[in-house]
Amino acid sequence: MKQVVDLQNQDQHLLNAVELLARRVRELPPDPTAALIESRVLLVGGFVRDALLGVRSKDVDVEVYGVAPERLESLLEQLFFDRVNTVGRSFGILKVRLGDGAELDVSIPRRESKMGRGHTGFVVESDPWMTIEEAARRRDFTVNALYADPLTGELFDFFDGVYDLGRRVLRVVDERTFQDDSLRVYRAVQFAARFAFRIEERSFQLMREMVERGDLDALSKERITEEIKKLVSKSSRPSIGFELMRDLGIIERNYPELHALIGVPQEPEWHPEGDVWIHSMMVLDQAARLIQQPERGLNEEECLQGLLGALCHDLGKPATTEMGEKDGVPRIRSIGHEEAGEEPTRQLFSRWTFSAAIEQVAVVCAMQHLKPGMFFFQMRGGKIDQKIYTNSVRKLLRRIAPTSWRVLLTVSEADFRGRGVPGVQTAPYEAGTLFAQAVQAEQLDVAPRRDLVQGRDLVALGLAPGPSFGRVISQIEVLRDAGEISTHEEAIEVVRRWMTEL
Repeated sequence: MKQVVDLQNQDQHLLNAVELLARRVRELPPDPTAALIESRVLLVGGFVRDALLGVRSKDVDVEVYGVAPERLESLLEQLFFDRVNTVGRSFGILKVRLGDGAELDVSIPRRESKMGRGHTGFVVESDPWMTIEEAARRRDFTVNALYADPLTGELFDFFDGVYDLGRRVLRVVDERTFQDDSLRVYRAVQFAARFAFRIEERSFQLMREMVERGDLDALSKERITEEIKKLVSKSSRPSIGFELMRDLGIIERNYPELHALIGVPQEPEWHPEGDVWIHSMMVLDQAARLIQQPERGLNEEECLQGLLGALCHDLGKPATTEMGEKDGVPRIRSIGHEEAGEEPTRQLFSRWTFSAAIEQVAVVCAMQHLKPGMFFFQMRGGKIDQKIYTNSVRKLLRRIAPTSWRVLLTVSEADFRGRGVPGVQTAPYEAGTLFAQAVQAEQLDVAPRRDLVQGRDLVALGLAPGPSFGRVISQIEVLRDAGEISTHEEAIEVVRRWMTEL
């Protein structure tokens, strides 16, 4: 009995483009030089998997059978004109831009021969006369080896992918071809995190063997970074992926900065959940939850910054954690772990290719994540008043610019909530509320680096332009940071007083 997949809940704009291509391919006259195989277009991989899971996809992959590469490219150009991207032609892949960020990936079934190490050590040969089952066998996991006819909904499942999908299991299709491409281990990690899949036992052992053998060591930083990005940004619980990386041996072998967190103790009163690794995973999951809140106003880039900042926030603890004593009671302290977090954060990012801007935000989060809470407790304890509190927030924003204070505050709140303290995940985050109120009331984020007085102000006061301008402006900022002045008017009065004293 034929299986059918319901495609009606998927993006109709995407499906319309696929159906148009599928109909036109069906209408092509047979190629007299070709093997006797039906010309057809099939949906493949993630789009079919997501349709079965009830998840809407923005992009869609299709494979075209029975059509020579040159003939297919000509047909795509007729249908989609200048929206066809042929950069991947040598790999048998053509991309069609459909608008609103959506893309249609059109490929011809291909054979890959392993010729060297890493993700790029392949010779790829397109073969439009390959059977569907042969093509499915080269795919990574059974849940991604599902094909569907866009015109009829007929499902092709040669390796029990639907069964595995129902069990939420990742199972390798073919052990030999799977090992040809070690990036697939990272793909398993991010799939497991995104869809809450577990890895079938034999497949897990195969991946662990690949890690221990060093197969992943030759992968390019660029490709690893893409998988890490998907892991953190597309999962509601990224910790699943990092825990899996730990179980597979990836963390120990390839990420010493993260491995160092394992077993580092924390003060039980504040961190009953356990060591720094456990806490960091909880914070990462909290960040994944918090960035989705519309009121935070984070864009896509800032969401990624917050997630990576959360991952790195306590990387300084392994170097600073010590056993101490307070009032005769043994205590665990990590004094100075914020400042100590810069170097391991930069070392971790050296293993990836995230932008320098994203790396800098992660460094800021490592070095400043305690500040909102510290300011709050100083204020609540009567050690500082509102004026000093506001000035402290202003100085922090100036120090972290151009990092968004909203990103830092998200990481700080994730740190507060990512603990085993009862009720902490739902308790009001008062430190964040006070911080946000100060920023918004005084518009501290409008220009955190702008000096109180500008050169034009000094000219208006009668001073001649010259090297003294910089010294005056700098001295005014020293007074501002000390809390002795806070407004433009006060700064002007100070300059006037200095002028009369000269």
